[in-house]
Amino acid sequence: MVTPERSVIPVRNKTSALAGACHPGPLAAVTALTAALAVTAGQAPGRCLLTTGAVLTGQLSIGWCNDAVDARRDSATGRRGKPVADGAIGAREVWTAAGSALAVCVPLSFACGWAAGAVHLTAVASAWAYDLRLKATRWSWAPYAVSFAALPAFVTLGLPRRPWPAWWVLAAGALLGVGAHLGNVLPDIRGDLATGVRGWPQRLGARRVRLLLPVPLVTASALLALGPAGPPGARQVAALVGAGLIAVAGTVLGRHRERAAFAAAVAVAALDVALLLSGGGLGTGTS
Repeated sequence: MVTPERSVIPVRNKTSALAGACHPGPLAAVTALTAALAVTAGQAPGRCLLTTGAVLTGQLSIGWCNDAVDARRDSATGRRGKPVADGAIGAREVWTAAGSALAVCVPLSFACGWAAGAVHLTAVASAWAYDLRLKATRWSWAPYAVSFAALPAFVTLGLPRRPWPAWWVLAAGALLGVGAHLGNVLPDIRGDLATGVRGWPQRLGARRVRLLLPVPLVTASALLALGPAGPPGARQVAALVGAGLIAVAGTVLGRHRERAAFAAAVAVAALDVALLLSGGGLGTGTS
């Protein structure tokens, strides 16, 4: 029997498989958010391209690392749509792609400034640590919190005066990361437990995760709506109320349809991103 590592796969199919193994959905979302944050923060066009390119290559390395690490587990749980587990491409080739993307990410990150580069590479290292080890521990939430909080800091530290974002932006980013972790894991908790993955959400169990999921996301909404100086505007109040209502609906409906809780979390996160982009910018102040 020929293993996926040694099978002859057409180059075109391998390219398609490699694209599918990079987690294209999250990659596109995070890269687009970075570009929007860079424009909102006032970065020059050339710096916007560098910032976005650094995040794109970092996300590619993280996604490929994740799929390569999880290949055997995905095969054991019968999870479809995973190119390495399906045999569409070998794990060794995906590891090579991950290392290459990481090698490009390092100079692109430091091209945005030493402080900005250090922050971004800390975020990338945190995500790799999740893929390689922390995913199966009670600290599985920490890389998400660190990496999401680092994203706005990477953007603002790339500005001429290298300001840090306001504290409430960093806190909201960390909370969004925790919410993203809970929402991402929720549909897979049973399969994870069956293969020995016991991260924080798996230890809590699906019911508790479903109830907890709205808390960090709505708290992030509150920080983003109320954090900027001055009283919140009608748009911020409406977004905050909407986030609360969607979160409650997702929790209630999620008792019968688990995907409803996840969909509600995505909707609240989208509102949070809108607040971040339109409700006071990144709150830069200290340089």
